[in-house]
Amino acid sequence: MTYYSTKTYGHNIGLSCAFRQPKADSHCRFIHGYSLAFKFTFGCKELDNKNWAVDFGSLKPLKKWLENTFDHKIAVDENDPEIETFRQLEENGLAELSVMDGVGAEKFAKHAFDFADSIVRADTNNRCYVESVECMEHGANSAIYTRK
Repeated sequence: MTYYSTKTYGHNIGLSCAFRQPKADSHCRFIHGYSLAFKFTFGCKELDNKNWAVDFGSLKPLKKWLENTFDHKIAVDENDPEIETFRQLEENGLAELSVMDGVGAEKFAKHAFDFADSIVRADTNNRCYVESVECMEHGANSAIYTRK
């Protein structure tokens, strides 16, 4: 038997992030943004002594990471051919960058999965893990990264 619990950081918390997909042939190659939302699904085989999978109060570092990574940031792929242009914007005080290995909802879900899994495993002594993360751009578009 597996227990699951979820934690959602909705569009209402204001993770306003801009990014572009430099390899796209469509309008996605232009800088655009969303108030991103994330849904984390946690799994475990046994609950803790409070009958919880995850103590939601222990997720403050996750929320802080989401804010530091996505809130009022331009997420830039480390391989973007225009990365120096973005760095100049930051140098001029016009933007804050989050440079990462890949951008877009799919990669944002994976980045969040990796961070959340490390803190949840550490906090629960490997009793609990992240099963999946969904990154939502808006009501119609989302991407899910899962353990399986």
